[in-house]
Amino acid sequence: MQLTSAFTLLASLVSVVVAHEGHDHDMQMPLDYVKFPYQAAYPGDNEVTADSIFSGITTFAKLPWVKCLGKERNEPFDIAFIGAPFDTGTSYRPGARFGPAGIRAGSRRLTLYGGYNVPLAVNPFMSGLKMVDCGDIPVTPYDNKYAIQQIEDGHKELLHRPTFSPLGNDTLTGKPLVPISADGKHHPRIITLGGDHTIVLPLLRSIYSAYGAISVIHFDSHLDTWKPEVFGGAPSQQAAINHGTYFYWASQEGLISNGSSIASIHGAIRTTLSGPADYANDDASGFQRIEAREIDTIGTAGIIKKIRETVGDRPVYLSIDIDSIDPAFAPATGTPETGGWSTRELRTILRGLDGLHIVSADIVEVAPAYDTNAELTTMAAADVLYEVVSVMAKTPLGKIIVD
Repeated sequence: MQLTSAFTLLASLVSVVVAHEGHDHDMQMPLDYVKFPYQAAYPGDNEVTADSIFSGITTFAKLPWVKCLGKERNEPFDIAFIGAPFDTGTSYRPGARFGPAGIRAGSRRLTLYGGYNVPLAVNPFMSGLKMVDCGDIPVTPYDNKYAIQQIEDGHKELLHRPTFSPLGNDTLTGKPLVPISADGKHHPRIITLGGDHTIVLPLLRSIYSAYGAISVIHFDSHLDTWKPEVFGGAPSQQAAINHGTYFYWASQEGLISNGSSIASIHGAIRTTLSGPADYANDDASGFQRIEAREIDTIGTAGIIKKIRETVGDRPVYLSIDIDSIDPAFAPATGTPETGGWSTRELRTILRGLDGLHIVSADIVEVAPAYDTNAELTTMAAADVLYEVVSVMAKTPLGKIIVD
């Protein structure tokens, strides 16, 4: 009997191993995983909410996970979230390589009650656009030059992917919309989860391939246009590119719109300087500035007005450093500065960008290791992107041709 039982058990184990070896791992579906947005279980108006939002694989806002840079590289989409886990260009506290994972964790509750954005009167996740989470760009931690190229290549591959949805017609005139890009093509939007702010140089190089030189709205406590010989001293060619100099290089490469009537703008600036020459260099790089303290005199409405007057109705790239928010609300960042805006104030300002043609965006410098147990910073980052994607969902990247 014992010998028979042993043979029976062995036969069972063999069958399990054979079955496992013949199983396609890519066909395994994590709990609550959905492949396409129209299968997502986002509740609509007056439907069930708050149901096990904490379960399942952690993607941004429980969006479908698509291997955009792998076996599903032909999958079209309208808006994609992609991580860039790079932090070897930071000058103070590292750790932003874990930012993408932290932001995704902070986003789990975004659709807890449904996802409808009351101030903007839109549910971006049910707007008809196909949104996906593409995971992370594989970034080496050993070679900054190679990593920066990886980020540019990964972003560019997604940016030049066909969109899932057509541009359609203008809602007011009924006329067909045409793309606003420089190459005449309709491109999807890419929202990048950083990573330290160095990643914006390769991202802007990618954006340039579709839109040419572009206006930038930059929320940050720091200028990030410093000359390399000032910020870090540029001990090597590669060390000259870091999270304090990337806009300097972007300006030098012609990636940023720079002219008397075309400009970019910083918001929430409150950094110390080497001296007034830093502002002169910032001017030469094509930026106007809104100091963080201006919110005390002109309020959020005045800040929104300045931004809109600066960028107009041109295509614009949006870059958000989490340290634009005061460390009382978002402490987990590489170079924190007190005296910043509150999370509520930044979200109000972002909603004030409604109607702008934001072609792509990023949020950077989230370093979860310095966060509170309540995950304040990663939640703030996720909520900020919720406002960004809501604005995007309302405004297509098209224009009408005036006869």
